[in-house]
Amino acid sequence: MGLLSGLMGNASEVDPAEAQQEFERILVKGEKVRRAFQLIRDGFVFTDKRLILIDKQGMTGNKVEYQSIPWPSIVRFAVESSGTFDLDAELKIWVRGASEPIRRQFDKKIDIYDVQQFLASHVL
Repeated sequence: MGLLSGLMGNASEVDPAEAQQEFERILVKGEKVRRAFQLIRDGFVFTDKRLILIDKQGMTGNKVEYQSIPWPSIVRFAVESSGTFDLDAELKIWVRGASEPIRRQFDKKIDIYDVQQFLASHVL
């Protein structure tokens, strides 16, 4: 991940095998990481069972919140591609019971349409 991309709040992709090992303690038996993305400190992981949002808190980042969203709780999603002058693409995910979407930005190196297809294959 490029430092500038991370500072801008854009997610970059992480190797699923690395994420599988890193988050082993919060995964259930047999759960597999399919895609993983990281900002400077925070991140999110798509598994075969759920979406996990990782929020590292405080100055040191020692305190971490893991929010699990099962696939059936995702009621809709949207992607916005990057443009000529817009350097990032955006993913919005609406969860049942929440009025505002979860928003994540991606740099141009990530194919937002590939992320959309992945989500569609799990939600639809």
